[in-house]
Amino acid sequence: MKKHTPKNYPEPGDLPGPAFNEPYVAYHGTPHPGIIFKTSLQKPESQMTSFQKIDMIRKGISKNDFERFKDKAGLDYDQLAHALSVARATLINKKGDEKFNQSLSERIVSLADIYSYGYEVFEDIERFNDWVFRPNQALGGQRPFDFLDNQFGREEVKNLIGRIDYGVYS
Repeated sequence: MKKHTPKNYPEPGDLPGPAFNEPYVAYHGTPHPGIIFKTSLQKPESQMTSFQKIDMIRKGISKNDFERFKDKAGLDYDQLAHALSVARATLINKKGDEKFNQSLSERIVSLADIYSYGYEVFEDIERFNDWVFRPNQALGGQRPFDFLDNQFGREEVKNLIGRIDYGVYS
């Protein structure tokens, strides 16, 4: 009987590139367009595991990270308050490193996940930011942004972006 010897496969950190846990910026020289929040993971929110997102949510999203998302997405406080189903003052009153509660952090991460995925698929931040506000036939002529204020609407928009990613006419 032949003895089984394990193959010598490379460990995740042994090979270069983002697929093997090397930060995207170190490999490509520029920040990944899909990265919304500043985390030690250095990977787009749309590529994070559920456990990584849970950890972010439990720690809370800081006002600084929220502002980074707001600016990258080109959204104002009124638009974000609507999409996150909170009062505008709730978003404005936090300062610097202060964190939003878990419930609001979860909605912020969910919204950022969609934007992160959109930035990857569209390969251009401005193109995606514009697309979100254009009427779309696949959504009955409504704008994708109009669906981002609840879980099921966000799922529908994410599915639509997925169909675009796979070349299905949408």
